[in-house]
Amino acid sequence: MTYLDDDLLPISALQHYLFCPRQCALIHLEQVWAENHLTMEGLLLHERADSPTHETRPRDAGGSVRVERALPIRSLELGLIGKADIVEFHHAGRSQQSGVSPAAPRIIPVEYKRGKPKANDCDRVQLCAQAMCLEEMCATEVTEGALFYGTTRRRTDVVFDDDLRRRTTQTIDALRAMIQKRVTPAAIRTKACDKCSLINLCLPDVTSGQRSVSRFMSRQLASHLQDETMDA
Repeated sequence: MTYLDDDLLPISALQHYLFCPRQCALIHLEQVWAENHLTMEGLLLHERADSPTHETRPRDAGGSVRVERALPIRSLELGLIGKADIVEFHHAGRSQQSGVSPAAPRIIPVEYKRGKPKANDCDRVQLCAQAMCLEEMCATEVTEGALFYGTTRRRTDVVFDDDLRRRTTQTIDALRAMIQKRVTPAAIRTKACDKCSLINLCLPDVTSGQRSVSRFMSRQLASHLQDETMDA
């Protein structure tokens, strides 16, 4: 199936969906957003990568690498659109090439993330989706990429194997189904909610069930009693 431009979904929504489907719906269906110190750290980390620039660096044996920043990408087959923080095009030197015609460059997408490597696949799926878009655009296979985390200040290599590609296409299908239904999922209170910038808009303590409502009311009462004690 080939999607039209109006039907393309943001690649970043895949990461939002795997982190929390409700957060994803609030951002991409209800169009709400809020910043906190964590999102601001992410913006600062992306500051250079989000500026559309390019440069070419020489490599050993006559090779070179062209670095593209803030590169627009899309896939009409997957129905995705977005922007890659960095895409490296590694060109082999003459001694490394077989045959007369130049070999296709090795393409490596690099995504910047605050914090440190996560236990789940949300960042890896987002990066894999970028690779699959680049494969369609450049008509060549993209086998690996990297995630650069702000806390560790190091790259984490990611191999785009069959399992990760399958996980990525499944996430795309689930995201598209949610967007087409236009239904925001109910909140599920987890520890991750405390770090979410949308917590005051999502209100997971109020909307995630009776037990959470009771807990929310208890917290509100305790806070009220503490304020009265301080004023006394």
